[in-house]
Amino acid sequence: MLRYLAYALSLLLTLACLALARRNPVWGWGVAGFGALALLGTRDLLQTRSTLRRNYPLLAHFRYGLESIGPEIRQYFIERDTEESPFSRQQRALVYQRAKQVMDVVPFGTEHDVYRGDYEWINHSLRPSEISSHDFRVRVGTLAAQPYDASVFNISAMSFGALSAAAIRALNAGARLGGFYHDTGEGSISPYHREHGGDLVWEIGSGYFGCRDDEGRFSEERFAGNARSPQVKMVEVKLSQGAKPGHGGVLPAAKVSAEIAATRGVLQGRDCISPARHSAFSTPVGLLEFVARLRELSGGKPAGFKLAIGHPWEWFAIAKAMQETGLLPDFIVVDGAEGGTGAAPAEFVDHVGVPMHEGLMLVHNTLVGLGLRDKVRIGAAGKVTSAFDIARTLAIGADWCNAARGFMFALGCIQSQSCHTDRCPTGVATQDPKRWRSLDVPDKATRVFRFQQNTLHALRDLLCAAGLDGPEQLGPEHILRRVSPTEVKSLAALYRFLRPGELLERVPEHAVFRSFWAASRSDSFDAPESVRSLRLAKSI
Repeated sequence: MLRYLAYALSLLLTLACLALARRNPVWGWGVAGFGALALLGTRDLLQTRSTLRRNYPLLAHFRYGLESIGPEIRQYFIERDTEESPFSRQQRALVYQRAKQVMDVVPFGTEHDVYRGDYEWINHSLRPSEISSHDFRVRVGTLAAQPYDASVFNISAMSFGALSAAAIRALNAGARLGGFYHDTGEGSISPYHREHGGDLVWEIGSGYFGCRDDEGRFSEERFAGNARSPQVKMVEVKLSQGAKPGHGGVLPAAKVSAEIAATRGVLQGRDCISPARHSAFSTPVGLLEFVARLRELSGGKPAGFKLAIGHPWEWFAIAKAMQETGLLPDFIVVDGAEGGTGAAPAEFVDHVGVPMHEGLMLVHNTLVGLGLRDKVRIGAAGKVTSAFDIARTLAIGADWCNAARGFMFALGCIQSQSCHTDRCPTGVATQDPKRWRSLDVPDKATRVFRFQQNTLHALRDLLCAAGLDGPEQLGPEHILRRVSPTEVKSLAALYRFLRPGELLERVPEHAVFRSFWAASRSDSFDAPESVRSLRLAKSI
């Protein structure tokens, strides 16, 4: 294999120089040089801390050599970073530092331009508070028979199939060490999720993997068999995901191994397709009835749904169904258009769906306006990696945050963007055992645990600096944004937040509510008549 070519050449050249050295001692220098490389490559293969070095002996050192130059290279990448880059390299560096327990303090002050138009910060207090523990939790399903105390920072949905067996093992072992949850993704619960006993949130997608009959329809019996496992703490219906909302999903045939086929209940070696829509329900009321049925079948565990906001009238239809029927999910997870995926069409990645912050505020505002916010918890996901990301997300309406890429980076992902090829260089997103077996599970589980814990330590420090006693006290007034070189506004002043019960009194003077709230219907996801009339007028 090409990835072992440099190591193999070092061995061959060492042997060749050794043979030539018998005739001419000068070749001894070649033995020393190539022998040193061969020894280094052998060490790469035998060590367990770096998956990249095990999969790419010798070659990996070219990358690490650039990294070792330090701040100069780091600053170069930060300076060439643009708004269109797939992920902030600075944030990635922060994850690596926290996962590897490397000091993450920064000398010489901020590297941000504090006068840039979108710069954000949290104000500090002259009377900082003292918080004894960083283990911040929120109770989900207060009316459920088996409520769950979730951490404010958890592992977002990533399926076995998209991720390797070793990656799933390491994530779940890290979750067990830290007492936070691991979302299974829609690929169901594999043996690797169960191996270490970490808390699971079971995500049910439109393919009903792990709870489908032979025709691909939802099976109550198979669902109950998995959902009643003590390891499953909550159940989440996935309506759409941020990276490709409205598109469904495909796991390429090359990645559908016998294990994945058995876990999902599909045929091996064929594309595993998640339809774009659910077959178990077709209306907002039907969705809520389905969620209520899942709660019952699971033995009273919290049940909710995840969505990326698209047409606002569809979310309003769900909210009206909640108001009219009294059927409430225990939680809603809001995913953002900036969410990640192993493979998606470029147009979907860049131009479909509402970003997480706007989607989160819409969901939060609607529930507040209906007087339901204290009954339904909200999680949020979308490029959340730092303590400030968590604080800002909680301040605008979330109860907790989930992260996917941050935990992938903790596993050693270098964002090579080869997830869909089955040739992931670090063994994270591949089903090739020759690659994923190089990922050392105990070491990477420790890094997952450290990243989560050190991020929550940093969140505690932020809260103390702001003079707050806990994350539940964060509000939009605590986060400031520079909107121009001469103007600063808090998020409370920048955005319109509804009063409790305001939607029960009148339609607020807020563009999206004014346009779509009154016309939305609890019995249909279809566009309101006012929207259809507008389309007709434009076509004439």
